[in-house]
This record gives sequence, C-alpha cells and structure tokens, in this order.
Amino acid sequence: MSVEVEVNESDLAEMVEQVWESYLDPEGISPLIPTYDENQPSEVHSSVSITGSWSGHVVYACSRAAAQRAAAAFLAMEMDEVSEDDISDTLGELANIVGGNVKAMLPAGAHLSLPQVVLVSESSARYPNAKRISGVYGMWEGEPVSVSMWQSSADNKEEGA
Repeated sequence: MSVEVEVNESDLAEMVEQVWESYLDPEGISPLIPTYDENQPSEVHSSVSITGSWSGHVVYACSRAAAQRAAAAFLAMEMDEVSEDDISDTLGELANIVGGNVKAMLPAGAHLSLPQVVLVSESSARYPNAKRISGVYGMWEGEPVSVSMWQSSADNKEEGA
C-alpha cells in the first residue's frame, strides 16, 4: 500500500533549485525562469521510478537544446563537444539526483530505480495508473524544462476509487 506523498510542490521546487545552482548554473547567470505551464513541450526526458512505501515517478523533461546545454554545463564541456551519450548520461543523472532527494523525504521502505532516458517527446512516455501530482515548469535561456512527480494510483484502483 502506497502512502500519500510527503513531498509538496514547494519541496520539489527547492530540490530543482539546488540542482540548478549546483550543476547547471553555479555562477548564477542563467537561472530557470518559472512558467507554471505544465503543458509546455519537451523533446527528451528521463525518469526514475520509486517503489515501496510510495510508488511513482520523477520525470525531467526538456527541449533538445536545453538537454545539450545541460550536458555541457554538467560535464564542463563546450556545447559543440556534447555527444548523444553525454546528453543521455546527464539527463539520467539529473532525474537520479532529484529522485534521490524525493526518496529521502519519503517514509522508510522507498526504493529508487535506475534512470530511464528517452531522447523523444515526453508525450510518448506512459506511466500506467499514475497521475501528475506536482511539477516545476520553466524556461532556461528560452528553452522549456520541467521536473514533475507522478504518483501511482494502483492502490486507489484496487480500493475502487
């Protein structure tokens, strides 16, 4: 039985801000500007699943350009040096970092999966029996970026809710 999530939108926003300041914009010159648009487009995404005391997913989604920029910042490379593998590794690590922070706020018994990275639109992603419960949506140098949490509703479905 999955418990109600104890991570609210403000907690998630704080986690994203810490990741941003630590890995993507340590000089503070290119912040993530909030848009509050949960329907903004994305071209690539990564996710981690959490199971156990809480069941759901943490999803990092962005444009291709933002993914390349993130890889360059994360790996201290020039934009033109970034490969597909660099993008994939970086997106997976960003989902893993935020997912680990979410897991740390949950009751004991939560387990984090390895990251899954898909270099195609988030709209192609499927989270069966899950609903989006919170998210941070913004623009980074004119490109869309989002981090969202999806909670499994399997427990509710079993209870007839």
